[in-house]
Amino acid sequence: MVFTNKHVIIAMIVAPVLAILAWVAAGQFSGETPQAPVNGMSYPLVEKSNCRYVSGACDLENEDFRLTLVATGIDSLTELVVRSAYPLDGVVLGVGPAEQDAEPTPMRATDGQGLEWHLVLGRLPGPGERIRLVAIAGGASYFADASTAFMQPGEG
Repeated sequence: MVFTNKHVIIAMIVAPVLAILAWVAAGQFSGETPQAPVNGMSYPLVEKSNCRYVSGACDLENEDFRLTLVATGIDSLTELVVRSAYPLDGVVLGVGPAEQDAEPTPMRATDGQGLEWHLVLGRLPGPGERIRLVAIAGGASYFADASTAFMQPGEG
């Protein structure tokens, strides 16, 4: 019988461990290392899953750069707040249909450090509309195209 040979049993135990170690080592030696943002360059922000359902917040990120959009108020008093872990030099935001370019509106910093930015919207965006945002930090631009589903009124 094959399973009575101790060499075969040891090989069956060691082979998967060596395969996992080789996979990790290959990733360490050939993996891409994160680069610092370069002045004048633009970087996309990825829309996280909480943007696609009624959550009240939307996270946008690129590596360790993260913005959080929070909607407060209702209808014509809807205010959009952008929070960042890093000081921002400016934020421009537009809300409109997915197939059209929305008119960008500059947001205003409210905390004096550039970590929190506010904009009062004229109306509550519809479910099919998109938020287009550009944030400037340290000379680099970060842009996003996000759903407005997180801002929609909840069910019941």
